[in-house]
Amino acid sequence: MKLTAIQIANTELAMRHLASGLRAIMLGWALLLAANSALAGNAPGDADLSAFDDLQLPLNTSTQLALIQQSGQFNEASIAQQGQRLLAGVVQAGSDQEAFILQQGSLNLALINQNGMANSAFISQAGAYNQAAIEQVGNYNNARIEQSGNGLQSSIKQYGSSQNVLVRQYR
Repeated sequence: MKLTAIQIANTELAMRHLASGLRAIMLGWALLLAANSALAGNAPGDADLSAFDDLQLPLNTSTQLALIQQSGQFNEASIAQQGQRLLAGVVQAGSDQEAFILQQGSLNLALINQNGMANSAFISQAGAYNQAAIEQVGNYNNARIEQSGNGLQSSIKQYGSSQNVLVRQYR
């Protein structure tokens, strides 16, 4: 299949928007980490993004961070969080995308990145220290992660079109 110049330009534009969204999410987290490190009396550079224990959020805080960035047409995203020290991010480029994140508990992380057309992603997690991520590039893909328990990790990556996946973990 040969791509036209317009298709290539649209793909390049979507990828730039996706990269920009990821930078926005990382900047938001970096700001959160720096603010909370300052509250804890530590230098901002002491935090390690790979470990939730290093977030150094005060134990009595209900800090939640939710970031959504979308480009294109008819995209829909929703994040609902209840609990303490929750982080969620959605980045969508393209059209007719759907992304939903629901988190309850503490110290949970959820990320959705989608690029293409008519992709759908859903993450639901309850408990503590859970991490979930969905990345979809293509068209008409569906991905769903449901986790309930503590210390659960899931990751879905789909490239192509018309793929479906469901991950359920309970502990």
